Amino acid sequence: MANTETALKEALTSIEGATGVALVDYTSGMALGTMGGGKSFDLNVAAAGNTDVIRAKMRTMEHLGLKGEIEDILITLSNQYHLIRLLKGRGGNGLFLYLVLDQARANLAMARHQLKRIEEVLEV
Repeated sequence: MANTETALKEALTSIEGATGVALVDYTSGMALGTMGGGKSFDLNVAAAGNTDVIRAKMRTMEHLGLKGEIEDILITLSNQYHLIRLLKGRGGNGLFLYLVLDQARANLAMARHQLKRIEEVLEV
């Protein structure tokens, strides 16, 4: 089992192209932990904004009567991938992992696979 800091550090160092990562509570929009980012990319602002993305998708699913669960949400920019993975089980309800990837260096399929693996060992 990995604590928040260990899980975020593993995501940032083991996922090729990762430039920032955060664990976020989407009920409040607050980041519980962040790593990476930088002066030009505020992960706390991104955490709050992506909370709105999740809430909007959940509302839409409810209006459509969709019964499935969101695994992850991908936002593709011209030079970055933004991956949002909702946590399941072991106290993860209401939390998501947010990963920012440099599109030129990242392998999206591997990043999704590794983020899922990190989620499975994350102890919140």
